[in-house]
Amino acid sequence: MSFLPALIVALAASLAIEAYEGGRQRPISWRTRDLAIRFAACALVMLFWFAFSWRPWLAGFSAILTAAGLSLVSHLKRGVIGEPLVFSDFALLPQVPRHPDLYYTRPVTDPRIGGPLLAAVAGVALWYWLEPAILPRGWLAAGAAVLALPLGLLALATALARGPLSARLARLLPKPDLEADVARYGHAATILAYALRWRATRDAAAPAAVPMPAAPHPGAPRDEVVVVVQLESFVDPERLGGPALPAMDLFRRSAAQYGRLRVPAHGAYTMRTEHAVLTGRDAASLGFGVFDPYLSTGGHEPTSLARRADAAGYETAFVHPFHRDFFHRARVMRAFGFHRLVMEDEFAGAPRIGPYVGDVALGSRILAEVRGRQGPLLVFSVTMENHGPWKPGRLPGIDDPLAQYLHHVAHTGRMVEDLVAGLQGLRATLCVFGDHAPALPSCRPGFGDTATDYAIFRFGADEAGPPARVDLTADALGRLLRDTVSGVSTPRRAASVAVPRS
Repeated sequence: MSFLPALIVALAASLAIEAYEGGRQRPISWRTRDLAIRFAACALVMLFWFAFSWRPWLAGFSAILTAAGLSLVSHLKRGVIGEPLVFSDFALLPQVPRHPDLYYTRPVTDPRIGGPLLAAVAGVALWYWLEPAILPRGWLAAGAAVLALPLGLLALATALARGPLSARLARLLPKPDLEADVARYGHAATILAYALRWRATRDAAAPAAVPMPAAPHPGAPRDEVVVVVQLESFVDPERLGGPALPAMDLFRRSAAQYGRLRVPAHGAYTMRTEHAVLTGRDAASLGFGVFDPYLSTGGHEPTSLARRADAAGYETAFVHPFHRDFFHRARVMRAFGFHRLVMEDEFAGAPRIGPYVGDVALGSRILAEVRGRQGPLLVFSVTMENHGPWKPGRLPGIDDPLAQYLHHVAHTGRMVEDLVAGLQGLRATLCVFGDHAPALPSCRPGFGDTATDYAIFRFGADEAGPPARVDLTADALGRLLRDTVSGVSTPRRAASVAVPRS
């Protein structure tokens, strides 16, 4: 029977590929149980491909290509973001053809992409012609076999998702430990197992576990306006070897508090920081949903910042000058409790710096929302101008990625200065923070221990005091902001001083 030799070759080749990719930094585990799990996952991948063709050598070769593809993508992803491929990444794949400029990829119409794809299709078609299928003889037996194999794989997945097998999987993988599990069990096994564990546990991590704010101080004055701005890829440019940014001096001179913000990822995964700030939930509370929190809750968080603000009588607005479907932001933000969404369609005619609406224009729109409010207002905004990748052709005459980044971050700083000046005379809070460090050649994983920069400005306060440096995690910042909209007494300084725009 040709299936067994093809399986042995596929197992051996896949093991060699992953051992080579791991190298000395992430050596694979040679324990019997770990190898058995690794081989079982590879066999399942081969059976998956076999179900489409009933050609064992084609299925075996497809399994080898799968192992090579997972290893290659994981290797590239580690170099930019610092972690291997994970199951939740596959949920983001539909975004790539819709928003190719946001990724280091090319459209399928590019010969460098379309050519290999056409060659692969032609190769599979030729292989179908050269290798005969090993289906049972007779149409009834063949039809039964064609149905039985995918149904068997589906039944196995169902059994692993619930019941005794699910319990054994939970004991094997009680919590995420991505790099260690990839080293132990391989990419395919880890991706499959994490997906099953996520499905089994996504309803278990209850948002109610988040600490609730303290009771408001009786008679404590409440902010008229709370503005929270998530700054795309923002860190102090001096940390990257760039020039001083006047806004950073404003942080140190005029903010109530400022400092480094520990965020959940490097170079990408905006939604992780966004979720942490909007909910106050730490990574440990998310279980296997930590890789993409929106997959688990979709924004349905009863203790979110927007819901807390709504309960306190605030209007709630989300302002983001990009597509409504990216990260499903429109749906997610509605679920979080934002009643008004101001997104790309409302920025028609706004100045663009490179591919995206400029940060200064976004700041002007935020201030317009503040001026047009009917009552207390919470604005949560996400900038877009400095979104990577920073590729040649993005800015006229500037092709160096770091130079492009510094050009954009100067506009981010001007926007912050504008917001500080525009909120003068109000009792207000302004919070600005970076979602993650930029994925630049000069800013690789390990930079700054995944810490960005943040600042909180408080206006119209009656308590003076010098700015305080307080380093925080993103979820701790979220809990502090929940206290702010709930009217909980928080340390404030005298109104921030307006400064001329640099």
